[in-house]
Amino acid sequence: MAKGLKDIDNAAASKGKGLETLWQFVKFIVVSLGAFVIQTFLPYLLKLPMSEEFLHRPYEFLIYSSEAAAKAGMATTGLGLFIALTASNIIAQIVSFFINKDKTFNSDANTKVVFPIYIVFTIALIAFSAWLQPYLVNVLMPKVGDGAIAISGAICGAVQFFLYFPVDKLLFSKKKEKKAE
Repeated sequence: MAKGLKDIDNAAASKGKGLETLWQFVKFIVVSLGAFVIQTFLPYLLKLPMSEEFLHRPYEFLIYSSEAAAKAGMATTGLGLFIALTASNIIAQIVSFFINKDKTFNSDANTKVVFPIYIVFTIALIAFSAWLQPYLVNVLMPKVGDGAIAISGAICGAVQFFLYFPVDKLLFSKKKEKKAE
């Protein structure tokens, strides 16, 4: 399979930058779909060992306060769910980094250089998602119940998808040297 993927990569590259970028975008979609599955469904597994008290414990993060939200009449998520959502997001992005670097962009970029840059960008997106996802869960929970977790994960995943491709393309611009066959 890797040989077949390399053949398609080479064929796309030989047709020009536009087709090569389009092919990278298709591969990026597949990898992002895997990250989406991780980010959307892993929170359900991560919250299983958590007690109800921990799942609903009030917390504050950046400008969000679960207690303030409750006082404002919103349904609220607790610390346990916040941790499950955020941990799933982090795991999904780390998996995506390594697959995209190697398979999507065939990059030989120095991981010691690009990974910290990626992590800073990821932390910014995760901070945004860590605020947005619980907010969406709180808004959607009264309407769709526990499905709010998956819907909020899907929305945050979509936002990240459209922001990561150009960043990854820039970070992973150094191509692997082709080996003589």
